[in-house]
Amino acid sequence: MGRVGGVTVVVRAGGPGDAGLVGRLHAASRRATYRGVLSEAELATITDAQQTAKWSLLLTTQAETHRLYLAERDEQALGFGYLGPAPADERAAPRTGMLNAIHVRPGEIGTGVGRLLMRTCLDAFADRGDTSALLWVVEDNDRARRFYERGGWAPDGVTRRAPLQQALVAQIRYARPIG
Repeated sequence: MGRVGGVTVVVRAGGPGDAGLVGRLHAASRRATYRGVLSEAELATITDAQQTAKWSLLLTTQAETHRLYLAERDEQALGFGYLGPAPADERAAPRTGMLNAIHVRPGEIGTGVGRLLMRTCLDAFADRGDTSALLWVVEDNDRARRFYERGGWAPDGVTRRAPLQQALVAQIRYARPIG
């Protein structure tokens, strides 16, 4: 729980029953975030149904290894964070976590919801015993890069091209010590 813009925001653990909620929020966030990065046709393929199906699968198959956190105000979802272990081929240290996502409802960007989710995720990494964490961010997503850099993350020199809908986009890996 935290105060954001003078009101109380609750952060709670989520699970498979939240797939629809997370799917709708993720679809809205991606459509807003990647406007200008993806074409209008590619943006149109980001649907609530597609994202809900994705999250239903993830929240079921990764329940033992990953954690979902939802930020809510008055029982309305404002954003979510999702984390787990880093893939073995990316681990900089034996206890390296991966911040898979922080997404905030477009109208809530800049209100502090993202920072609250970031603190929650960093605490969760520490609780898991992770000593470092990684994340990937789209190179052209300047707002997200600034957000992560203010949170103590820094590019570690690793880049890749990865799919985002039907497009291949440049991504930069960020790293951060935990604790």
